[in-house]
Amino acid sequence: MALFSRKKPPLLGLDISSTAVKLLELGRAGGRYRVESYAVEPLPPNSVVEKNIADVEAVGESIRRAVKRAGTRTRDAAVAVAGSAVITKVITMSASLKEEEMESQIELEADQYIPYPLEEVNLDFEILGASEKNAETVDVLLAASRSENVDMRVAALEIGGLTARIVDVEAYALENAFQLVAEQLPDNGRGQTIAVVDVGATMTTLNVLHDLKIIYTREQVFGGKQLTEEIMRRYGLSYEEAGMAKRQGGLPDNYGPEVLEPFKEAMSQQVSRSLQFFFSSSQHNSVDRIMLAGGSASIAGIDELIESKLGTESAIANPFANMSLSSRVKPQILSNDAPALMIACGLALRSFD
Repeated sequence: MALFSRKKPPLLGLDISSTAVKLLELGRAGGRYRVESYAVEPLPPNSVVEKNIADVEAVGESIRRAVKRAGTRTRDAAVAVAGSAVITKVITMSASLKEEEMESQIELEADQYIPYPLEEVNLDFEILGASEKNAETVDVLLAASRSENVDMRVAALEIGGLTARIVDVEAYALENAFQLVAEQLPDNGRGQTIAVVDVGATMTTLNVLHDLKIIYTREQVFGGKQLTEEIMRRYGLSYEEAGMAKRQGGLPDNYGPEVLEPFKEAMSQQVSRSLQFFFSSSQHNSVDRIMLAGGSASIAGIDELIESKLGTESAIANPFANMSLSSRVKPQILSNDAPALMIACGLALRSFD
């Protein structure tokens, strides 16, 4: 063992969603993960549109504020691009190839698999393991994204004072974080089919995992922004005020029955519809449980409503349930934000690869 082997520098997990920048730093203490610091910083309206960065400066400034608010000294980060911005393909290659040989062969053949000119894409691959049908070949996962998707994120981080060390894919980051949620399930989630429904501000993403691996992903335009806009319209508030009121309360008595309940109903219909798409395109006709993530999962009672409507056990995803917290992190606020931090958590876990 090398005496001076340097510990790998920690990485911040940085999730850029359509309405906020979510930053999370994890450490390890006594065999457990520990939340060292985190921050959720709102983004100016329309600076990110359907997961594409439209205003790099604005996103960069929000990142800078998030870093300051979190009080972290770490400057290296892992960030992710949306699944819709990535093409993935599993190809088989000879098991006898070294990784460098594989890389050059993939670069030669990549244009067969990717519909863009190669100079416009960022390409990466990961060896998944031996192919089932042939012991002499391995399955290799190829992932490619338009360079602009990657470059915009790298540039926004630079403006925010960070260096992007890893660019991941949101679905894989979620899969990574899900292992922590699975620890809270019977049999650690093994052998089960679990739907993770992430209801963000503008997008609802359904990821179905079987045996802790994603087998299906679908995005739909629906999210908490609809509730915020209804609050604005009904109570004559600005977008910011409506967002605050939604989180902190203080709205008139008719808010619950007339505004919140219809939104919860719409959300449960959305979850039901997403699952119907999954059932019709797979051999499955049910899931063992539904885990709710994203900002809208923090709405009180939404898990009970979905469970009663769909007849499937439902719960709120909290990747931090078994973690310790540093003194800077306020437990109550973290537990409120937890369902929205799944992707940031999956990215922060890359520190320990």
